Amino acid sequence: MGWPLHVLMKGMGIQALVCTAAIALAPAMASAVTIPAGTTIQIRLTSAVSSQKPSGQPFTAVITVPLFMNGAAIIAPGAELSGKTSDVKAVSKPDEAATLRLVFATIKPKGGQRQSIAAEVSSVDNARESVGADGLITGIVASQTWYGRLNQGIGKMSSNHPGLADLLGSVRDSMLKEVDASITYAPGVDLEAKLTKALDWKQPAINYSVAPIEPAAELATLVGAEPNRTTAASPPSPSDLTNFMFIGSAAQLEAAFKAASWSAAAERNDTSTMETARAIIEDRGYKEAPVSLLTLDGKAPDYVFQKQNDTFAMRHHIRIWRRPQTFNGAIVWMGAGTHDIGIDFSEQSRSFTHKIDSNIDRERSKVVNDLLFAQAVKALALVDRPNIPQNVTNATGDKLITDGKIAVLELRSL
Repeated sequence: MGWPLHVLMKGMGIQALVCTAAIALAPAMASAVTIPAGTTIQIRLTSAVSSQKPSGQPFTAVITVPLFMNGAAIIAPGAELSGKTSDVKAVSKPDEAATLRLVFATIKPKGGQRQSIAAEVSSVDNARESVGADGLITGIVASQTWYGRLNQGIGKMSSNHPGLADLLGSVRDSMLKEVDASITYAPGVDLEAKLTKALDWKQPAINYSVAPIEPAAELATLVGAEPNRTTAASPPSPSDLTNFMFIGSAAQLEAAFKAASWSAAAERNDTSTMETARAIIEDRGYKEAPVSLLTLDGKAPDYVFQKQNDTFAMRHHIRIWRRPQTFNGAIVWMGAGTHDIGIDFSEQSRSFTHKIDSNIDRERSKVVNDLLFAQAVKALALVDRPNIPQNVTNATGDKLITDGKIAVLELRSL
């Protein structure tokens, strides 16, 4: 999800970007524009929704990425949406699935007038639920989870080995919680919505810009000297590509990701490993879940940030290393970000391994868009790296597809 950064950059040079109103904005003349049905918008819930409440509960959301048409910004981030839920079905049995629909009713840009809108959810970011072609969100079936299969196994054992079944049931109850198969999205969950009817937009257009990072030649030299590949620790092998550079203090870096609602990952130890196992079995999220160790120039990351929803199987995450160089007197950090989209069990390592979205430029866009929306970016550049290797895979065998560019973000204090 998120507006592709390379699309925003097209035809504008690597150091110019149309971005959010949080960076710079200037009202333009009002003009009516028809936004066609099928257009997608990136939004974030600002209120909770749940299948445990009846249909008709109000909800609110906000647009997080500007909507462009013909190279012009039409709808700015910060525009508010509202609506009500419908087709809500609560779960009452382990073999049932909850349902929920979000019916959008109005949209109101900052400083503008409220208008009617017809749209439906087309995807929910990092969600265990599925979204149908008609926008209906359908939940998981508890009996089909690891916990549900464990229960079925204990149940089958109870007739022939009741004592052992009781023992296993006691162990289960002491370590695990029953699966909550309801659909519950907290404020901050990102969605993609699709217009089901054309929207006659009658609001003032806005011009967006973000400052370039200067001096450009010095920045290009710095980027070219930085490592472009991380290394997996065990066994040592080339892994993820670096696709971010941050310029700013540690406090600015921490504040930026906090404002963007990303969480710091826990260290990998017995406690976090057990909590990871519980999250997998109970089919739920674990927003501080640890990540595998990747090094840069032999050094472990200084920071690991991630963004989850309601499943451990999917998450956005980025590892960040402090570099010895400075730029304009500020600290330089390198980052490698990827999007986990599934989980497999590796027979080789005897552990669960995430599968990533091979198009790593989408994760570059996600991180940039989130930090722009959080108003944490002072200046921005997208810099070419002709020496980036092509047709490579990470340490777990996932392909890495990229245009080779690196996003450089100069951070501001919040």
